[in-house]
Amino acid sequence: MLRSESLFGKRETNSTNSPFSNAGSAVAQPSGSTVSNVQKPGQYPSSVSNTAPASEETGSKLTVGPNIKVKGEIEDCDTLVVEGRVQATINCRVVQIAERGAFKGSAEIDLAEIRGEFDGDLTVRQKLVIYASGKVTGKIRYGKLVIEEGGQLSGDLQVGGQEQKELLQAAVKTA
Repeated sequence: MLRSESLFGKRETNSTNSPFSNAGSAVAQPSGSTVSNVQKPGQYPSSVSNTAPASEETGSKLTVGPNIKVKGEIEDCDTLVVEGRVQATINCRVVQIAERGAFKGSAEIDLAEIRGEFDGDLTVRQKLVIYASGKVTGKIRYGKLVIEEGGQLSGDLQVGGQEQKELLQAAVKTA
């Protein structure tokens, strides 16, 4: 019969490459022994950063995952990521619709990145980006427009996001 020590060997690590090497250690003890020097919550090794990566956006983010359906009104959301199905009214900063994602309803946003489907009233104050797999239909207002080859856009289109609309209203008032 084989002994487990001979198969796997005894593991003794004193590695300095481990991010937990100096932050308290838990050593495997023979059965019946207790584990000592357990790291306390809130103590992080010096190699672990407490700050968010620069690529992540700050603020509130809602992700509707695949096979999830959401219906209603979405408020106080900086970034909405749609991987499932959403039927709603929203007013937020950024909307990202994944390839298999679909949004139906009304949206007023600063930046839209569409890889899936959008159907409804869409007002993009700054930039609307439609990728090759994206399809946007309905009443669409946008500041800037980028369409990748293969992307689809149809419906009632009008150039001019919120900024241009405000400038036009100000010009009418002064005239």
